Amino acid sequence: MTAELWWLGQSGFRVRDPDSGATIFLDPFLTPSDHRSWQAPAGPADLAQADIVLASHEHTDHLDLPTLKAAAAESGSRFTLVVPEPLVDRVVSETGLPNTRVLGTQPGATIDRPGVRIDPVPARHGVNVSDSYNFGEQLSNGLVRYLGYVVEIGGVRLYHAGDCIPYDGQIDRLGELQPRIALLPINGRDFYRETERNLVGNMDPREAARIANDIGASVLIPIHWELFDHNRGFPRDLVAFVAERYPELSVLIFGRGARHTFVAQQ
Repeated sequence: MTAELWWLGQSGFRVRDPDSGATIFLDPFLTPSDHRSWQAPAGPADLAQADIVLASHEHTDHLDLPTLKAAAAESGSRFTLVVPEPLVDRVVSETGLPNTRVLGTQPGATIDRPGVRIDPVPARHGVNVSDSYNFGEQLSNGLVRYLGYVVEIGGVRLYHAGDCIPYDGQIDRLGELQPRIALLPINGRDFYRETERNLVGNMDPREAARIANDIGASVLIPIHWELFDHNRGFPRDLVAFVAERYPELSVLIFGRGARHTFVAQQ
């Protein structure tokens, strides 16, 4: 049993079970732009044939509405789009997807599909700097607005954090779900990005390393560090810190458009 990860840039991945063909996209941001350091190696036609597309929150580099709209219009399009519950009405309105193919979810609402299990977990983030860092409940009538996902496919279990900083109870919740692979942002939080660009930040390399170690992951894959010059993170800092503090934790840095296959642990 195996799962193939294909990096699409920023926080975007395709995760596929080569044996069953089950296919999930995580936060695919595929819209071309001159501001990107590299263009995504996939497009709407790829999304159209997926089983599930997961979006962690509403920022464009995680919920790419133009690409989703184009994917919905593709012939034979069949994917189910999973988003935080507060975003459902907007997503249906702006993508043209029918209600039956947009699933709003919340932490603890396990999604079981053939060959796939998805456990949504809270993420601590914000729409704007002025309303961060929290779970977005004050903007959403008490509902969690920002999510991460623990996904099991092909016998491999991974945690995709979306945009997130550490929070109380995070380690216990994730530890119970036992992801082997942790996909965590490392671009950190920055006064100038916050005050000059209204960019809500993320965990930094040391925080990502600590979280991956404490939840029992064996592999840490840094995400959200390279696509935009004004919002960088630096894997070299992550690797140096992990080598010193958590030498049993492996760090896997994907090259642009790279694919890697993980074998399920027996």
